[in-house]
Amino acid sequence: MLRKLALDWSPLRSPNFRRLWLAQTASFLGSEIGLVTVSYQVYQLTGSSLYVGLLSLAQLVPMLTLTIVGGAYADAFDRRRLMLLQQAGMIVGTSFTIVNAALPHPRLWPCFVAMLLASAAYAFGVGAQNALIPRIVGDDQLAAANNLLGLIGSLGAVVGPAAAGALLGTVGVLPAYIVDTATFFVTLVAVWLLPPLLPEGGDDERPSFRSIVDGFGFLRRSRVILGFMLVDTNAMIFGMPTALFPALAVHRFHHAAYLGYLFAATSAGALAVSALGGWMGHVRRQGLVVVIAAAVWGGAIAAFGLAPDLAVSMALLAVAGGADQISAILRGTMLLELTPDSLRGRLIGIEFAQVTSAPSLGNLEAGALASLTSVRTAIVSGGFACVVGCAVIAAAFPALIRQRREPASA
Repeated sequence: MLRKLALDWSPLRSPNFRRLWLAQTASFLGSEIGLVTVSYQVYQLTGSSLYVGLLSLAQLVPMLTLTIVGGAYADAFDRRRLMLLQQAGMIVGTSFTIVNAALPHPRLWPCFVAMLLASAAYAFGVGAQNALIPRIVGDDQLAAANNLLGLIGSLGAVVGPAAAGALLGTVGVLPAYIVDTATFFVTLVAVWLLPPLLPEGGDDERPSFRSIVDGFGFLRRSRVILGFMLVDTNAMIFGMPTALFPALAVHRFHHAAYLGYLFAATSAGALAVSALGGWMGHVRRQGLVVVIAAAVWGGAIAAFGLAPDLAVSMALLAVAGGADQISAILRGTMLLELTPDSLRGRLIGIEFAQVTSAPSLGNLEAGALASLTSVRTAIVSGGFACVVGCAVIAAAFPALIRQRREPASA
């Protein structure tokens, strides 16, 4: 049992995956540093939290559109080249922040241009980025590879903001932006060293509106994939109360500095799960575990709404973050396993658009309900609705519960 809990490092035996994983570790850290830095600079320039919030809008628009378009391209062209374009575009975007920060009087608009360009480049290439994973590690190691990628994502979410704070407090905005941009060059080199990765059957079809519709058609026919996407959408809409964290920090815990602890707690839980995630490669009933994990997320969020103090709140948020990480890893694995290679880019793009938009809707729901009732009511009722929704979706999509796979070899 302890061996199964241990992190499965076997995908790193692939030199291509190892180089890419190490490079993306640097890029994830750099991206978190860049996000914190640009948020800090926008607030420094304007003194307005509204402008900081509008940065998310600059990210959201390309994430909802170019992910789907880029997925269609990933199913027709060399995924390595598309990822090279992605990294080059992100370098161009973040370079705007460097040039702007070097000016005697930095301006506001380059911060938004940089966010828009970098987000657009990332969104366009994310289908190719994720679809190439099965080609460099093999289908039997997908769960382990997804867990390793989840590990560095969680690590970046925990360490990146702290590193950004250290840089901003010592050397300032410009060096922080330089670090962010430099990390993308690392990934650019790792992708350059990959072999050509043409999709199977990709020469038969070119990107078009019809090819995008075909991707949605496959999603509609695949009851397992559609089912777990709806489970995640339900969990994020009803159980995503991060918009209420500032109010909790100030009014329940009476200390604004505790806001950072609340945000870090879910990432810490996700990091712990990934670090002990070797068992996920042995899960046979992945769909069932995804439903259970989403229900645990909802239950933990509901309990968080009733938590009496900060320590209990952080523990419950860590449980929620760990459950969400389990769901994310197994959903990503099922998506790659159940989708033909010729459709993987499109399905990844569709799923990424869903994953990006659902938390925003969840924060809107939580904020609106809290304004009509109370913060506690919004959190508790949302968590309860998430659990009920999981049960309803499981009943409506029995194929998701019955889904089975052969566990990866030990």
